[in-house]
Amino acid sequence: MREIVLDTETTGLDPGAGHRVVEVGCIELVNMVATGNSLQLYLNPEMPMPTAAQEVHGLTDAFLADKPLFADKAEEFLKFIGDAQLVIHNAQFDLGFLNAELERLKLPKIGNPYVDTVSMARRKFPGQRASLDALCERFDIDNSNRTKHGALLDAELLAEVYLELSGGRQRDLGLAPEIAARQASALTPARAVRPARPHSASATELAAHAEFLKKLKDPLWLKSEA
Repeated sequence: MREIVLDTETTGLDPGAGHRVVEVGCIELVNMVATGNSLQLYLNPEMPMPTAAQEVHGLTDAFLADKPLFADKAEEFLKFIGDAQLVIHNAQFDLGFLNAELERLKLPKIGNPYVDTVSMARRKFPGQRASLDALCERFDIDNSNRTKHGALLDAELLAEVYLELSGGRQRDLGLAPEIAARQASALTPARAVRPARPHSASATELAAHAEFLKKLKDPLWLKSEA
């Protein structure tokens, strides 16, 4: 199964108020394994960068001035995600912004199935923090490079978080047979071996056995002795 882990950076919090996408980051997974294929787009928002947003992601007007418009990269973005299932942290936020950009171009909204990792985390850890930083801490994922938000970096971290939320990295699978055997034996409680019980037949039992043998016709052991 092909999945795309996706994140965006924006000029604000509300696409309805005219805020725009300034970065898109995508990581490709196939059968829950990163393929190495990724997409990173920096985009000119055609508006000044608000100070509050710049403090979050560090993208300045000067940096974005010569970057392409979303209109110039929409086809490349849509081709990359294809019909894959999307994996997004707080999906309504990112999809809201991306769909607003597509609507400006009179293109259809994104119809891909998606997984919201915020919802996954809240179901798995009710009452606990579900931010990307909190989940990285919970799963011991190194996010020391995340001094500011960045769409591609956040998508890379989210891919690791998603694998953990989906059941972990299966570190116990694919072990060498001898290791698996040792682990299995360690889980099996040792049983004391009892010595065989000695038994001596009584005279009555021996006589009964002799009478029984007389009734047998052509026993195999007599043929083998002959």
